[in-house]
Amino acid sequence: MRFTGNIDAKLDDKGRVFVPSSFRKILQREESQGLILRRDVFQKCLVLFPKEVWDEQVDAITARTSMFDRQGRDALRRFVAGAENVAMDSGGRILIPRRYLEEADIKSDVRFIGVDNTIEIWQKQAAENLSANPENLADNLENMMRDPQQPNNL
Repeated sequence: MRFTGNIDAKLDDKGRVFVPSSFRKILQREESQGLILRRDVFQKCLVLFPKEVWDEQVDAITARTSMFDRQGRDALRRFVAGAENVAMDSGGRILIPRRYLEEADIKSDVRFIGVDNTIEIWQKQAAENLSANPENLADNLENMMRDPQQPNNL
């Protein structure tokens, strides 16, 4: 399951928003068993996880800790406690709880961004600020993809 692209949308007064149809089609094709929403660990945005992807993430954290690892258990607890099951209604909308909207500074306009096997939900202006400096992206990709065996001047 892989989501790509970015689509703007608007929240209604109750905090509901349409999941973009291109993302809904992927979820339906993959027969996703549900959706989990939580605030991103690093950015001020929300992340929508297909249930299967969420389970993989929790399993990965769980595999790296034990019940006697205080720091690991705290990280697992906080990661899981910050999440909530959400469901799409028959029209393809999800209800984003108010606390998540406040945590991500979302008022009305949102941008859905497909990021690999998750869907990020950003306050629209914050998402636009991400692409304000394309040189940063080039630098980051260059550093990530640099072969540690090759000298920097190649």
